[in-house]
Amino acid sequence: MLNVNEAVTLVEGKLLHWLKELIILLPNILLAAAIVVFGWLLAKLVRSLISKMLARSKLGLSLRRLIADGIALLVMMVGLFGALSVMHLDKTVTSILAGAGIIGLALGFAFQDIAANFISGVAMAVQRPIRAGELVEVAGKLGVVERIDLRTTELRDLQGLQVIIPNKDIFQNALTNYTRNGERRIDLELGVSYGDDLAKVEAVTVEAVKTMDGLLPGHEVELFFKEFGDSSINLEVRFWVSSKSQGYYKGRKSAAIVAIKAAYDKNDIMIPFPIRTMDFGIKGGEKLNAMLSERSKSGDCS
Repeated sequence: MLNVNEAVTLVEGKLLHWLKELIILLPNILLAAAIVVFGWLLAKLVRSLISKMLARSKLGLSLRRLIADGIALLVMMVGLFGALSVMHLDKTVTSILAGAGIIGLALGFAFQDIAANFISGVAMAVQRPIRAGELVEVAGKLGVVERIDLRTTELRDLQGLQVIIPNKDIFQNALTNYTRNGERRIDLELGVSYGDDLAKVEAVTVEAVKTMDGLLPGHEVELFFKEFGDSSINLEVRFWVSSKSQGYYKGRKSAAIVAIKAAYDKNDIMIPFPIRTMDFGIKGGEKLNAMLSERSKSGDCS
């Protein structure tokens, strides 16, 4: 067994050996530290320069930040690997890269939805199908775009509620942008009585819509008779308004209804009520007045 003196001598020997190795490696350690610090400072400078350059582009803020941060991270990684090489840890660098690849592959499978949302966010930032402040409908949700991140998009619906939609749902589904072209068509359906003159109905309806405020120039008011309904001849009138907001759109549609109703009242054009024919009797086919008359006669005879 080792006595205490031998143990102390062994520990001292190890410490001296490590101290000598440290002194030998000290210049490399200092150089490696200098490389890491230089890489960090260079990464900050590169990030600032890239951000200023991209600020003049049409790319979205999220994508500009992603590009600048990615390039800065690449510069820092180059500095770190350079420091490890100075320390003669080349095999460690290879192991780190191999491990990072395996970890990245595993994370890719584990977080497929997150990766899909992120990639869709990058594609949206490049293509810019929607922008903040626009009225859009996507994945069954209608609202104004408030914020676009690389993973999600935030809408404010017409009831004032916040709706968060994953970017992959926006990228993979049909998207309707009501603001981008600045105009929107209103299709208004109604019906008139079979006894009305259709030529008069067309003239009165078109004139009533034309007197409204807010119609876009360059678009004619259109009217089409669609079908013979159960109690009316059904028609559709179409006109164009500005797509300022959903409230403005609804307001113009409401104003058209009021204007048409007033014009019909003035020109004796009737919007008929729905008519229902009711059959009575065990087998049907009997009218209510006939049944009442028959029962009345039966009562008189008794």
